[in-house]
Amino acid sequence: MDPVIIARIQFAAMTIFHYYFVPVSIGLIFVIAIMQTIYVVTNKDIYRRMTKFWSVLLLVNFAVGVVTGIFQEFQFGMNWSTYSRFVGDVFGPSLAIEGLLAFFLESTFLAVWVFGWNRLPKKVHLASIWLVFIGSVMSAFWILSANSFMQNPVGYEMFEGRAQMTNILAILTNPHLWSQFPHVFTTSLVTGSFLVIGISAWKLLRKHDVEMFKRSFRVAIIIGASASFTMLFTGHWQAQLIVKEQPMKMAAMEAVWEKTDDPAPFNAVANINVDEKKNDFQLEIPYVLSFLSYNKFSGSLEGLNDLQDKFVEKYGEDNYIPPVKTLFWSFRIMTGSGGVLLLIALIGGYLSRGNRLPKNNWFMKILPWTMILPFVANTVGWLITEMGRQPWVVYGVMKTEDAVSPSVTPNEMLFSLIAFTLIYAFLAVIAVYLFVRHIRKPEFIEADGEEEVEDPFDRKEEDNHVST
Repeated sequence: MDPVIIARIQFAAMTIFHYYFVPVSIGLIFVIAIMQTIYVVTNKDIYRRMTKFWSVLLLVNFAVGVVTGIFQEFQFGMNWSTYSRFVGDVFGPSLAIEGLLAFFLESTFLAVWVFGWNRLPKKVHLASIWLVFIGSVMSAFWILSANSFMQNPVGYEMFEGRAQMTNILAILTNPHLWSQFPHVFTTSLVTGSFLVIGISAWKLLRKHDVEMFKRSFRVAIIIGASASFTMLFTGHWQAQLIVKEQPMKMAAMEAVWEKTDDPAPFNAVANINVDEKKNDFQLEIPYVLSFLSYNKFSGSLEGLNDLQDKFVEKYGEDNYIPPVKTLFWSFRIMTGSGGVLLLIALIGGYLSRGNRLPKNNWFMKILPWTMILPFVANTVGWLITEMGRQPWVVYGVMKTEDAVSPSVTPNEMLFSLIAFTLIYAFLAVIAVYLFVRHIRKPEFIEADGEEEVEDPFDRKEEDNHVST
């Protein structure tokens, strides 16, 4: 019943669940915007039908994502009030701009887009979905600007025990932000595109509207392959910054206890002995860790034991080594998932050329399961980001144990954890039910097609007299 542990479990559970929806929204909006752009350019009705089919899943995802995001804010005041006071003057502008500018832009033009079919000119209506995409990306940027301060605090000064912003430009040019944001952006495109790929494959196997889902698959696989390839470079860039700014995190990710040789080998697998602070067994790949860290096949890394001694000398007595086993295996799950996604995207891109795809049922049966991989990679990626910073909540400035609310009891925290978990489980059931219900329909029938629905604002004059 340690309140710090309960507060951390609650924050982790709610953040991970909320982040299931964020990359889907960003990626799915982009895929839909591309489909609608093709429709406007070619004037082929099939692309309009594609756009509307996937828009239903987007709206469900967006609605649940908004609700989970609102609930997530409550815990800052409930369980982390000391932390909120400490960083409030720094986080305030970022979170305010995210809410008042980015989210309002996103939600406003999403409404314009949803209700603008058959009412707005095609190009104006197309512009609205691209503005939704810009708003969603801006929202992620401002949230990450706050998170990057926790990883690498810049542009502030201490005043009466609180951090006060002194330079917003320093926060917006934080090196951690500009390594983290591109990686989050590309992983979002991968997540959204693989959702479309997996569902399209499932529909093609059942011969549901074959032509429409073949084209959906083709659009998504091109985006997925491009984003998966780019994701390797953004992840590599971020890893190199971690070596420089948070060497303890990188040492834990590689289970390096003592200073490595030069060049440094990469531990593919290891039997980690946390109690004795060593690896009982490790399978090394020469040169790889040096290249991962420095873009050259030379260079060494400091080990966890040496870094622990340096941190004790700088910050005082404490255990500064993060959970090594969690970080080590999370990193391998994340990179392994990314490699598999790239391979699947390249194979799918090749098979989608011409008429090969429907004949490769073995591959098509695999694709729906690949939708899971981006969510797995995103989850362990955030575990690395947040747990690798421990014991700090603001790196080098404020410890996690000092950030919890002093007046909230463990029982109260446990109650809110159970209550929020039940609410999130209920939302998850609703989201899954609505997704499955829409996907399982053998044929998509538009609810507001151009020829099916009469515009209520375009009535004949005599009808208006009758209504009067």
